[in-house]
Amino acid sequence: MNFRSLLPFGDTRRGGLDDPFQAMQREMSNLFDRQFRDLMPAKFEGPLSPSIDFKETDKAYEVSAELPGVEEKDVELTLSNGILTLKGEKKQEKKEEKEGYHRMERYYGAFSRSFELPADVDVSKVSAEFDKGVLRVTLPKSPEKSAETKKIAIKGGK
Repeated sequence: MNFRSLLPFGDTRRGGLDDPFQAMQREMSNLFDRQFRDLMPAKFEGPLSPSIDFKETDKAYEVSAELPGVEEKDVELTLSNGILTLKGEKKQEKKEEKEGYHRMERYYGAFSRSFELPADVDVSKVSAEFDKGVLRVTLPKSPEKSAETKKIAIKGGK
């Protein structure tokens, strides 16, 4: 009995299951997926994941999120238990009418990203502004928590 006929896409020609280059590509993709999944600082949810930039200054952390095509009313920003969460929904319509045809496309998608913040953020002074598709969040550092840093002497072994 030919078991290859029972396998989906069992074609053994170039590009089939026995193609060593496709097998290598699959293995490399799986390797990179496994390797970098745990290194990502954020939780990704949804197909639309906005680009995020982090910046640290002496007085604050600054987070910028690129949200092209998203309106301010469609964005929600929350801070709870040291987790900053950005949620939103993107809605887009394309309408094209020419002689002989009418075409209309609609795209909808939700996104959500969450980030664990450093312990020295002063939650009471966090602010955000939205301008031209870019969300900027300022997370001021708390001087009291920053002062809690203590250098610990390391003793050599015997």
